[in-house]
Amino acid sequence: MKFFACFVTALACFNQLSAQTRTPAQQLLMTNEDSLRNGKNGSKTVISGYGSAFYQRDFNQHVSTMTLERAVLFVGHQFNEKISFFSELEIENAKVAAGESGLGEVSMEQAFLKFNLNPKQYIVAGLFVPRIGILNENHLPSNFNGVERPIVETLIIPATWRELGVGFYGSSNRLPLNYSVAIVNGLNSAEFAHGDGLRSGRAEGSNALANNLAVTASLQYLISDFKFQVSGYMGGTVGLRPKSADSLGLNSGAFGTPVYLGEADLQYAKKGFSAKALFSYIAYPEADKVNAAYAKNLATGMYGAYAEIAYDWLYAKQKKPQFITFIRGEMLDLNASIPTPPKAIYDGTEKQTHIIAGFGYLPVPNVVIKVDVRLLHTGPQNPDLVINPPPNALPYKQNDQFLNIGIGYSF
Repeated sequence: MKFFACFVTALACFNQLSAQTRTPAQQLLMTNEDSLRNGKNGSKTVISGYGSAFYQRDFNQHVSTMTLERAVLFVGHQFNEKISFFSELEIENAKVAAGESGLGEVSMEQAFLKFNLNPKQYIVAGLFVPRIGILNENHLPSNFNGVERPIVETLIIPATWRELGVGFYGSSNRLPLNYSVAIVNGLNSAEFAHGDGLRSGRAEGSNALANNLAVTASLQYLISDFKFQVSGYMGGTVGLRPKSADSLGLNSGAFGTPVYLGEADLQYAKKGFSAKALFSYIAYPEADKVNAAYAKNLATGMYGAYAEIAYDWLYAKQKKPQFITFIRGEMLDLNASIPTPPKAIYDGTEKQTHIIAGFGYLPVPNVVIKVDVRLLHTGPQNPDLVINPPPNALPYKQNDQFLNIGIGYSF
């Protein structure tokens, strides 16, 4: 927890810097999609999008890689003042070929209808991204610091977590309070993987099991230069029919074999300085039953937290390029608690600390060039989980370093 204390100290120092005030909400960049969402679309159909590419050097493995991480095309349409359509088609890692593994994928990142009830409330229906965490709704490369998305909001809260369902969003008339609640399809425990959190259990709109469901909700409170949020998820992870679930010793039904995720975060921005912090916890109390049914090695508890500070050194020069330096510390443990052995085996490598520091240069608001260094430290490797030990494999190192160089855009 030492780096969190450092961030609090740094926040107090940076708060003395002077420049013009900007709220956290104003930091998010406007795109054609944002214009349609806010009802400021001049035309009936709009095109938008975003993408990123990066170079990474792994100093332990002495391996460098480059990839077009993602390219996303947005197409939206406004039918009238009450109804709009939103869609995003994403290609990851540039290439998809039949019968070849390890390449990219083509997927719909969202495809939903938005029904405006009044200026402060609306309903969405289809494939959409629920309001969970900071990154999920604000994942454009020009909206977060660092070449890579925060690790906690990739492994603990799956980034761009989209599912099929219906959501209700609104704002209070008297308080600076935003809220949301949604019902979506549940997760598939048969696809969960050790060290992957909830990511592999998502359907993402593809033949989702709907015997089990999930509920998500959030509250956002904005005051002065601060934005506070709490959000949560509760859902079943077994979509099998009752007889099939019983034969595997699993509980079926809408919320059978449930998983719970809770999250709280805070964002602050003033005078060129910004800071954010997030904590999230996953509870999977019946992981032992899933481990027995599918020969998994899943944990009953997982957590992640991060804190970040950043400063725009060109902030005082309004409508000029931005040069943002930042440092972020992340802690996570995908094996924070496990079922009593032999129903699970502890894996120390899933307890990790990441320190990321670097800069982003935005010559115009929607284009960014990023450079950062990531320092990784993990717990020790468990010999019981080693299939190919040394000297056949290289000895495991608990420390690693990465250099990242990337570009991103949105429009």
